[in-house]
Amino acid sequence: MIFQNNQEQRSLPRHIAIILDGNGRWAASHALPRALGHKKGCETLEQTVEDCARLGIEYLTVYGFSTENWKRSEEEVGALMQLFRFYMKKLITVANANNVRAKMIGERSRFPEDIQKGISELEESTKANTGMLFSFAVNYGGRDEMIRAIRKIALESDPSELSEKLSHLTEEEFSNYLDTAGTPDPDLVIRTSGEFRTSNFLLWQSAYAEYYISSVYWPDFNLEELKKAISSYQNRERRFGGRKA
Repeated sequence: MIFQNNQEQRSLPRHIAIILDGNGRWAASHALPRALGHKKGCETLEQTVEDCARLGIEYLTVYGFSTENWKRSEEEVGALMQLFRFYMKKLITVANANNVRAKMIGERSRFPEDIQKGISELEESTKANTGMLFSFAVNYGGRDEMIRAIRKIALESDPSELSEKLSHLTEEEFSNYLDTAGTPDPDLVIRTSGEFRTSNFLLWQSAYAEYYISSVYWPDFNLEELKKAISSYQNRERRFGGRKA
């Protein structure tokens, strides 16, 4: 059991975000092709969705494919697209079995039409579920998200009123134009593989998040590592602007 008492349960992070890092290095350490590292990483993601749902996490957001990842080799990007096609269907089963809603954040128009259709089917097939919201960030970048949000504001505004609207824009209003609109900011951001970078992930939303760096590569991330991250979060003194949470 992760919870020793009611106090620990109350301090469970409401929203966990994870940067899935280390698939390629995991494959190299096992003398395997990079594609098999990504495949194992997808299997780990399936289990992590189940684990978080069972622990009572309300929101889980994972970083699966960044706007910069298109720069990888054509072979690797092609293999990732095939994995998307396969696991998009599997996730419908996993999500429904755990009462999980699924949604994509990021800019989906760059994906092939069949992958876009698969994303829509996953969202539609799980929208009636009432449990954890699982958001997967693909073709996502924090800077790109903010630029797209500004464009939305401009497109929705009368040109003669845009200057006035921007001069009175609040943080809350701006948040409503982000991909994560309606989702609370993450309490805990986990990054695997021992790297200490935000990698352009949830730049706006993670302003006050606690970070936990796991030394394991993503394919080796498991329930024990998840519990370590949550325990670290629970033992910290949360402060906002110098004040305790």
